[in-house]
Amino acid sequence: MIAHLQGKLIEKSPTEVIIDCGGVGYHVNISLHTYSLLPQSETIKLFTYLQIKEDAHTLFGFVEKSEREIFKMLLSVSGIGASIARTMLSSLEPKQIIQALAVGDTGTIQSIKGIGNKTAQRAILDLKDKVLKLYDLDEVSMSQSNTNKDEALSALEVLGFNRKLAEKVVEKVLISDPQASVESIIKQALKNL
Repeated sequence: MIAHLQGKLIEKSPTEVIIDCGGVGYHVNISLHTYSLLPQSETIKLFTYLQIKEDAHTLFGFVEKSEREIFKMLLSVSGIGASIARTMLSSLEPKQIIQALAVGDTGTIQSIKGIGNKTAQRAILDLKDKVLKLYDLDEVSMSQSNTNKDEALSALEVLGFNRKLAEKVVEKVLISDPQASVESIIKQALKNL
């Protein structure tokens, strides 16, 4: 497999780039997210995924390694092919996809062209546990709410709740309302504990 390409950027459009690596031009399909992150310099590096089918060998490129991993994860879901996975990464930020999968938000996933209710549910069912293991929910929640989160967790612990259980509930509260105050987090968490 071709893990990455580094070379001179010859052509670029919102859906594809051509990179010259030692005199060989590679045609690489990209998402809008990757397009927005492409550097202005002539030399670029893309992490790649090579899809091999009977009739074609297709390269997909990503500026961020994490976006490539999400792409590969999405491909593991029955009903999601490379073009739909690329559309997902073009429609939503990678963190939004992770967040939607982690909290089981079928509405967000269904909002992507080509994904129906059953495919959205299957994606959540297949990937929710992987997402929760691979990406700490701290990464998903907004960093500015970490002090509120810590204060709320301390208060819940003082009230006698298990720390791990409280963390899960507080994360869900923060995902639905990232700007929640400490009092609001505690009140909502108490309803769910």
